[in-house]
Amino acid sequence: MNHPTDTPSEHIHAVFDGVCANGLRRGSVLGASDGQIDQMAADQGAKRVPLAVREVLRLMGVQSGLWLAGAAFGVNAMTAERKRHAVATLNGLVHDLADPSGLLALTAHQGYAYHVIDGADLDQDDPPVWDVVEGEGARKAWDSVSAWFAGTAPNIADLRDVLEMMNDMGKQPPRWAEFVEPRQP
Repeated sequence: MNHPTDTPSEHIHAVFDGVCANGLRRGSVLGASDGQIDQMAADQGAKRVPLAVREVLRLMGVQSGLWLAGAAFGVNAMTAERKRHAVATLNGLVHDLADPSGLLALTAHQGYAYHVIDGADLDQDDPPVWDVVEGEGARKAWDSVSAWFAGTAPNIADLRDVLEMMNDMGKQPPRWAEFVEPRQP
């Protein structure tokens, strides 16, 4: 649970531990090293990696499993090219980003939607996360990276229900089933 005295790192770890306690296999995610994180930021031309972003990437920055499924995410996926696309998405649109050219791109979804940290906010430990959407511009979607992390957490209970229903119907489980621990009787 998030308490006012929690640090961003404590909150991120509490959210992660809670999702794992609800059935996400810990081994389904793979964290990045600080060197990999720094290289991703350097490739994007970002001046700094906020503490909260670093903690998320340390938990699942190489392989995110069910977390952020369907989105490009992590040290190998968030390249300079993806950042260029995120910045180009803003061309000609009105937005409130103070430093779009200095932003740090966190996710990309099919080349038209991105989650980013404004370049002007990279000095904050737990900065806001923005949605950048083609044809729409940018809007602040979460007040902090730790809130973004919690807001993007997969609902393992619902996924377990789907798996149980598929099993009852004799259907082949989907590929993502390997990421979910079965319910204990």
